[in-house]
Amino acid sequence: MSSNSFAYNEQSGGGEATELGQEATSTISPSGAFGLFSSDLKKNEDLKQMLESNKDSAKLDAMKRIVGIKKLVYVYLVRYAEEQQDLALLSISTFQRALKDPNQLIRASALRVLSSIRVPIIVPIMMLAIKEAAADLSPYVRKNAAHAIQKLYSLDPEQKEMLIEVIEKLLKDKSILVAGSVVMAFEEVCPDRIDLIHKNYRKLCNLLVDVEEWGQVVIIHMLTRYARTQFVSPWREDDGLEDNEKSFYDSDDEQKEKTDKRKKPYTMDPDHRLLIRNTKPLLQSRNAAVVMAVAQLYWHISPKSEAGIISKSLVRLLRSNREVQYIVLQNIATMSIQRKGMFEPYLKSFYVRSTDPTMIKTLKLEILTNLANEANISTLLREFQTYVKSQDKQFAAATIQTIGRCATNISEVTDTCLSGLVCLLSNRDEIVVAESVVVIKKLLQMQPAQHGEIIKHMAKLLDSITVPVARASILWLIGENCERVPKIAPDVLRKMAKSFTSEDDLVKLQILNLGAKLYLTNSKQTKLLTQYILNLGKYDQNYDIRDRTRFIRQLIVPNEKSGALSKYAKKIFLAQKPAPLLESPFKDRDHFQLGTLSHTLNAKAAGYLELSNWPEVAPDPSVRNVEVIDLAKEWTPAGKAKNENPTKKFYSESEEEEDSSDSSSDSGSESGSESGEEDEEGDSSEDSSEDSSSEPESESGHQSDTENRRAAKRNSKTKGKGDSKDGKKENEKSKTSDSSNAESSSVEESSSDSESESESESESESRKVTKEKEKKAKQDRNRLATDASLLDLDDFNPVSTPVALPTPALSPSLIADLEGLNLSTSSSVISVSTPVFVPMKTHVLLHRMSGKGLAAHYSFPRQPCIFGDKMVSVQITLNNTTDKKIENIHIREKKLPIGMQMHVFNPIESLEPEGSITVSMGIDFCDSTQTASFQLCTKDDCFSVNIQPPVGELLLPVAMSEKDFKKEQGMLTGMNETSATIITAPQNFPPSVILQKVINVANAGVVPSGQDNIHRFAAKTVHSGSLMLVTVELKEGSTAQLIINTEKTVIGSVLLRELKPVLSQG
Repeated sequence: MSSNSFAYNEQSGGGEATELGQEATSTISPSGAFGLFSSDLKKNEDLKQMLESNKDSAKLDAMKRIVGIKKLVYVYLVRYAEEQQDLALLSISTFQRALKDPNQLIRASALRVLSSIRVPIIVPIMMLAIKEAAADLSPYVRKNAAHAIQKLYSLDPEQKEMLIEVIEKLLKDKSILVAGSVVMAFEEVCPDRIDLIHKNYRKLCNLLVDVEEWGQVVIIHMLTRYARTQFVSPWREDDGLEDNEKSFYDSDDEQKEKTDKRKKPYTMDPDHRLLIRNTKPLLQSRNAAVVMAVAQLYWHISPKSEAGIISKSLVRLLRSNREVQYIVLQNIATMSIQRKGMFEPYLKSFYVRSTDPTMIKTLKLEILTNLANEANISTLLREFQTYVKSQDKQFAAATIQTIGRCATNISEVTDTCLSGLVCLLSNRDEIVVAESVVVIKKLLQMQPAQHGEIIKHMAKLLDSITVPVARASILWLIGENCERVPKIAPDVLRKMAKSFTSEDDLVKLQILNLGAKLYLTNSKQTKLLTQYILNLGKYDQNYDIRDRTRFIRQLIVPNEKSGALSKYAKKIFLAQKPAPLLESPFKDRDHFQLGTLSHTLNAKAAGYLELSNWPEVAPDPSVRNVEVIDLAKEWTPAGKAKNENPTKKFYSESEEEEDSSDSSSDSGSESGSESGEEDEEGDSSEDSSEDSSSEPESESGHQSDTENRRAAKRNSKTKGKGDSKDGKKENEKSKTSDSSNAESSSVEESSSDSESESESESESESRKVTKEKEKKAKQDRNRLATDASLLDLDDFNPVSTPVALPTPALSPSLIADLEGLNLSTSSSVISVSTPVFVPMKTHVLLHRMSGKGLAAHYSFPRQPCIFGDKMVSVQITLNNTTDKKIENIHIREKKLPIGMQMHVFNPIESLEPEGSITVSMGIDFCDSTQTASFQLCTKDDCFSVNIQPPVGELLLPVAMSEKDFKKEQGMLTGMNETSATIITAPQNFPPSVILQKVINVANAGVVPSGQDNIHRFAAKTVHSGSLMLVTVELKEGSTAQLIINTEKTVIGSVLLRELKPVLSQG
């Protein structure tokens, strides 16, 4: 079993014993599951013979059985050590011997059992074992040492200082297996020792994407707290832009303070940017906890203008199980109060489903209320109207409260909501009516003078409503407005006097209040009634009612004992009451860190670590600088020594320095693991449509990091420094092109030796001094690359063949210069070829019935677009099927996703009856199958239409040799490769049939193949120029293997799904 799988078993807690037990017993002979502990001892007599055997297989079987026995014993001891401590102490010498065992699994298990024996007397032994394990060669054993630290600290907190020394040592560990566990130990033992993190900050940021998922969660939460203490607030730069989103509850003084702060210029610390950059790919993680952790990090430490990207990832989590939904919705509810704009585009995702449990329905209602505004309130009210009819009475009541809040917040719909609530008063369901009464009461407090009729209507309901809260609300309303309904109020009091003894205590109190108010305003009619009610209250069983009765009698009925207050009785009872403020229950939760238990409970939980306020002045950033070690320099990944190329002398000395510093900043503070701008535009938009399947989303979550790394590497090799003339965007790409190689870390020692090499520009000079050492290290790289690695080893090999430029907008002279200064030994052999002819497919854009006689079809001619190199060429054929001339055909109101661009055709003055015309357009789909929506208009009408490209039309055919195809394919393995097995009829196997089927689906070029059973096709994406390599390998029988290699993994998986049925069918 690999050390990786054991790492996950350690995390899984209770399931560990079962898994280990099953594994151990599976190595025993099939005669019985628990043969090891049976009385038949002869079964293990052959172990000695097997161990001494000349056959390796026999020795291996014997070892498996011995390891299986040991692991079972250890699992048993972990379970029972705490209950039978005396017996467990007898086995300590055995564990100490096992800590020296050659097998890393045995060493780790022994340490785990030793740390599980909760006996204070063995604390020194445990401490010694932890120190030794922390220096172990196996990262799995070091990981277990980090776990043992927490157990020892809970057993004996006095060991804190010694444990901190071990934590400090383990924090310097470069293995991704250890990172998550040691940060967890840090959080448990010494969360306030921020100084231990300084030197390891950049390393943790760069290792983050490769750490196992639960380790990622712990590290992200720790780094969030760290960032709040070490960097200044990034929200200053946004305050000027987001006045419209200022908190509703902010006072004028707070706003004035913000205005003063806004005057100071703000520059984000490069280390701050590194953290934000390196956590971004994790928004596509499969693990909901990781996504939630990144979301809270962005919410608490990123500029407000950048926090919006978390909304799509959080909405994606709403497809998970109900427990995950509950936590995510709680956090969205808190966020939506302060920044409505983040979630408004996803309003429909929060509509309630009939299958949702009540807790989810209530939270969705809360979010819908927070997102309500003048533009969408009419849609929401129609939605609420349906919810009120729900069989879930608790949910229906919550909906009525929501309608009341909307009416309070949006004055334009107050009257509409009020009339709707009055209609609900005739509902058969008593709970609905009662809740409506309570909400109407609150709304009427805001403008009582205008609603006398409603009060009269509610007075009539007293005969039918039995819910105490509703009856009390009606009585309170009548009492407050007794002068506006002088005829009705005394009659209501008369009815209430009859039923006083049988009423609920809450209703009795309001009857007493109503009697007092009528006595003060209309004593002629109600004097006797009030005295009768006061007498009933005097002898009531409830002491609250008896006290209230005595108080009212003394206040309103003057006598000798009455004090001075009786003069002001009318002012006291009929004072103007302030209208209630209907607020969100999530308003005050924002002071808790999102995603924590304290935020969920809205109360501080044990172990909660509060986020500190931003410092006014940032602490010294140099504390995060790490000295460059010569050995680390020799470990620079292959392909980075391109500074030695003599052709670089063409540039000026300053440019040479800049290049050198760029190359050295593999994982420095200004780089990190950010994907290029081009990938952001392409990949992030690929899954932005709400109805995209979750499969490509989860795939892209795993693969986005490797994608970005390779795209960045290729871009840096083809561009160089010469394309600075190409504009700001090109500069950004080249600047960050080498930034993410430190992420391709291995499980063990090869993981991150280079992450701390270049924290400042000054180190670029020291890089020059070590050029000779780099040259020497180059010879050993093949040997170094053989170390175990979690990611593909291709990142450590030099890439000699550059891919076609993703942005071919360079001038011809500049291209010639760049080719002359080629950084590699061979020239580019990849170029766009002429597409293979296939019949053009047409798609309906506008049907003649919908278009009132104007019909439109679109097709993809598979030719380079004349309007732009990144655009897909689209031909639109317009037909006039009427007997009249159609005038002024044009396009307007383009509704395109972010990043997408469209070049429209010139307006057509007129189209004759039965006439037809074909026009060309260009659309930059940003390498995604998102829909381009726009309006096709005539002189009189406008029609909404959509163009959605098949994935195969987002490609351009590429001509390349078989050798280059294999080389490029070798660099696009691992997470950049998707494959499927196809079962098909033999008649589908001739080369001409396969070629025709593939080319029909995808606009790809045919690559010459030296093998009859392998067919290769090559293309590149139109927008980013990323390669798309398709291989169809025929197997024996009637099966074939379809393989697609590409950096654009989402497009690759969609293309695989489209090709598979086409190649399978006869």
